[in-house]
Amino acid sequence: MTAQTTPLVTIGMPVYNGQDYLEEALNSILAQTFTDFELIISDNASTDRTEEICRTYAGRDARIQYVRNPVNLGAARNYNRLVDLARGKYFKWASHDDLIEPDFLERCVAVLEANPDAVVAYARNMMIDAQGHAVQPYEDRFQLVSNSPAERFKGFFKTPGMCNPVFGLLRLDALQRTARIGAFRASDRVLLGHLALLGKFHEVPAHLFYRRMHDNMSMKVNVSDTAIAAWFDPASKRSLLVLFPRWRWVLEYLRDVTRVPMSLADRLHCYYYVFRFQIVTRRWWSTEWETLKRLVSRALPKGESHLPA
Repeated sequence: MTAQTTPLVTIGMPVYNGQDYLEEALNSILAQTFTDFELIISDNASTDRTEEICRTYAGRDARIQYVRNPVNLGAARNYNRLVDLARGKYFKWASHDDLIEPDFLERCVAVLEANPDAVVAYARNMMIDAQGHAVQPYEDRFQLVSNSPAERFKGFFKTPGMCNPVFGLLRLDALQRTARIGAFRASDRVLLGHLALLGKFHEVPAHLFYRRMHDNMSMKVNVSDTAIAAWFDPASKRSLLVLFPRWRWVLEYLRDVTRVPMSLADRLHCYYYVFRFQIVTRRWWSTEWETLKRLVSRALPKGESHLPA
């Protein structure tokens, strides 16, 4: 691929202080059997050896473009910046600590090329530890191939757990129709919900994606909703939608259902699924109640009665 040629695939890697696993991740990308891709690395003002590693790799391979933010923009803006820079027909976010098998791109590209109505192609996932050893397979179960957006939306809600397909291969024009990554907890899941309304998800039936679990990953370092919001966007305010993120999810899902073209019957079914799977659940109300109790406990003077358990 020459500098003037538009690649079929853009791989976007957001990174901040990723020196521990970065070289492994880059090597797994550069080992792909499918070679018609560009790799754009967006460095969120790292303070470790990330810049040095990236510049070294960019100097070796013309497909790699390294951009560095002057300040830390937060994870959401860094992820979304890569979408703005992408030139390919297909797009993949690549984490600096995960790995992919050499035929990951080849097989995912083949799926999207053969299925114009598909917006996501993802491979089965194997969880690995900090040293890269296989821990256990993880079943994503996001095979959403119904022709009905409402049925895909229902299938999406019935598939709890991790959102690994967000690291699959995405159709760029569909991704550009979404709000992308938001500055709130589980915004990657909200994104997948929107993509499910836009098109089909196909699973490649092979373990080609390796998600690394380690002590410094964001989900372990940032535990509270406030900390997660700050990780996504350092300038985020302590708003009620940060403290009660589940209401944010409802609003985002309803907005997406409203904006995606579909029949009236499908739209009404989608509205129902939002309320059925997001609000009418015991976990929903117990979590909101616990958050409310914490807020009241902090506001009341010591010795005052708190809300009942």
